[in-house]
Parts: sequence; structure tokens; C-alpha cells
Amino acid sequence: MPRAAVIQMCSGPDPAANLAVAGPLLEAAAEAGACLAVLPENFSFLGRGEADRVAFAEESGRGLAQDFLAARARELEMWIVGGTLPVLAPGESRPRAASILYDASGQAVARYDKLHLFDVRLPGADEGYRESAGTAPGESVVVADSPLGRLGLAVCYDVRFPELFRSMIDAGVEAISLPAAFTVPTGRAHWELLVRARAVDNLSFVLAAAQCGEHEGGRRTWGHSMIVDHWGQVLAQRPEGVGIVVADLDAEAQSEARQRFPALAHRLPPEILRMRRESKE
Repeated sequence: MPRAAVIQMCSGPDPAANLAVAGPLLEAAAEAGACLAVLPENFSFLGRGEADRVAFAEESGRGLAQDFLAARARELEMWIVGGTLPVLAPGESRPRAASILYDASGQAVARYDKLHLFDVRLPGADEGYRESAGTAPGESVVVADSPLGRLGLAVCYDVRFPELFRSMIDAGVEAISLPAAFTVPTGRAHWELLVRARAVDNLSFVLAAAQCGEHEGGRRTWGHSMIVDHWGQVLAQRPEGVGIVVADLDAEAQSEARQRFPALAHRLPPEILRMRRESKE
């Protein structure tokens, strides 16, 4: 039965300091027997404003954070989902929020660039964000082979868009990594609800690694990193503070549930729904 870990951090604007925290946490995950660990969104850099990350963007395949992730995966012989870090493509002025999957030899085997950017003003609060000021959106859905089976990569605000996760089903998704930095107001209201809903929707494990506490500039994040099973049960959770969450993923129970409760097979493709609607008009 594979064991997974999610890591909770309170990152700041100093990448070296953040990596100094992430290193021992990854070691603790490996020592606990995890074959794969997920770091939170913005694990290597979380600044005062969205535009700050442009100055800390790395080239694809090289840079402080990417070198760190590759080395740690290789040294620990553990797969790592590198939360997100800013990666700048040639010719672009804004980096992508890249979530990179490293195998146990330190090779980057998949990369997902965050599709949905957090450009919002929070209802009932004097708090707003414009992620697009410092980040360009991604373009593709990513599902990759991993020790947990077929792993879908998603990030934070993506969790509010169930169609993204539905699009992973045809690629055989069995587990989903979800690095995040949910705000306190939205986290209190919706974090666990949404994480568990995506697990139930897709009969998939969800590994939700979060930022927590107060960050540079006064931003506060919700924490509550958790691992949720295919039936929506929270296997393990860390409400507050820096640390790790570890749980065993019962793939046999998941397979049996998918066979006995074949909701995924009962899905109607959008074109079928459209044809049925049009036939009634």
C-alpha cells in the first residue's frame, strides 16, 4: 500500500530560507515511508505582491528551486511534486506557476502550469488578489504515471473548477496533487468542502498541501493540509503549523469502489448531453 505525504509551510520572500525549511520536511516524509511528497503552492517564494515573483522566476530546467527539488528527490529516492514555483518561458514577461513532478532519480517527468489564476476580491472582506499581474496562465491538463498510479496535477484555485478534474478521468486519473495557498476567509468557508468534493467526484485520492499562517505583507493562509481518500474521507490532516501529513492510500479499496459504484463509467460526454437537449427543442 503506497504511502504519501503532504507538506505544510509558511513561506516568505527569501527562497534560500524557504528551501532550508522544505529540506528537513522532505526528509521527514521520506523517513516516514512516503514514496511521494507534495509541497505547497509558492513553497520557494511567497512575496508581498503578485508581481514580486517575476524577479525570482527561473528558466525551465534550471534554477535554485528546480535544482533543489531534483537533488532532494534523488538523495531521498522519493518522488516529489514541487508545489509551484515561477518558471519563465522564452519571450514571456510573466512566469508560469509551474508544478513539477520529479521521480526518485531526480528527473523532472511532468510539469503542470496553473490554469486558473486567482483574480478576485473576497466577498465580505477588504481583501483582493490579482495573480495574473505576475503570472501567465497555463494551457494544458496534465496526468502522469507515479507510484500512486495515474497522478493528476492541479493547483489551489483550480479546485473550484470541477470540469478540470473531469478532464483527467479519460487519462486514467487515480490520485490528484493539489498544492495550495488558500486565504483564511476562503479556506474557512470552502477548503475542506472543495477538496473532499473533488475526491468524491472523481473517486480519486487528493493530496492537498497548503501554506499556513501569516506571511510577508500581512497575507494569512488557512493551512489544514490533508490527504483525502476516493470516498471523501479525510485520512490525515494538519490544521496549523509547519509540518507533514502522511497517509497510506488503499488502491485496492479504490479499485473495488470504482467497480461497485461505477459513477465514472456513467458519465455522459458533453456532446451527448447537448444532443439530448437539442432533440427536445
